[in-house]
Amino acid sequence: MSITSDIEWTDATWNPVTGCTKVSPGCKNCYAETFAERFRGVPDHPYEQGFDLRLWPNRLDLPLSWKKPKRIFVNSMSDLFHQDVPTEYILSVFETMRKAKWHQFQVLTKRHERLLKLDKHLVWAPNIWMGVSVESQSYVHRIDYLRKTRANIKFLSLEPLLGPIEHMDLVGIDWVIVGGESGCRPRPIEESWVRSIRNQCKKARTAFFFKQWGGRNKKQAGRLFEGRTWDEMPEQQLAKITRSLG
Repeated sequence: MSITSDIEWTDATWNPVTGCTKVSPGCKNCYAETFAERFRGVPDHPYEQGFDLRLWPNRLDLPLSWKKPKRIFVNSMSDLFHQDVPTEYILSVFETMRKAKWHQFQVLTKRHERLLKLDKHLVWAPNIWMGVSVESQSYVHRIDYLRKTRANIKFLSLEPLLGPIEHMDLVGIDWVIVGGESGCRPRPIEESWVRSIRNQCKKARTAFFFKQWGGRNKKQAGRLFEGRTWDEMPEQQLAKITRSLG
């Protein structure tokens, strides 16, 4: 958890929950698990329990103390919609996001079914962005679940991208992030996969953000695609929401 972040598409991270369990192939080389397990058993360390799921109620109000507006990635070290996170606790996280209206909160999940189940109970403030991870064609159904929610801004994280994803229905999707896997045992990403997704976004007028090629040395591999960076954000939808509030 940090008031700043090295993640290209956000400004800060906030982890009122840490720890998770694997649900699909994209989780295989989870960076958060690798980081947390390094500290298992270290007395008084935040990850003394490793990557076991843990709630942190003392962190719930943290964004309220950050007065400068930020884009905040919620639970970079967990999944808010994990089955072991109580519904009441999820509602408390959403209440903090509603109160901290000067921030933009980016929530990302692989638990699409629970997300949709709880949708009717959640207060979707305009500053809450909701996304699902889709690592391959086998998981495009997560997009349909996201589309059915009442979130004002909906986005996809196609990272780590493990294969081509064709013919996505991007209706109602405001933003797509694409990235290759990094770490010691990264699975490959192909330029043609990225190009196809970029073209689909262009056709659907959905903002496209290319995060990284990944690999064992992600800094060396960089994040240029077709000779440039792609840092599009869902500004059109944000402007529409701002006008409606004004």
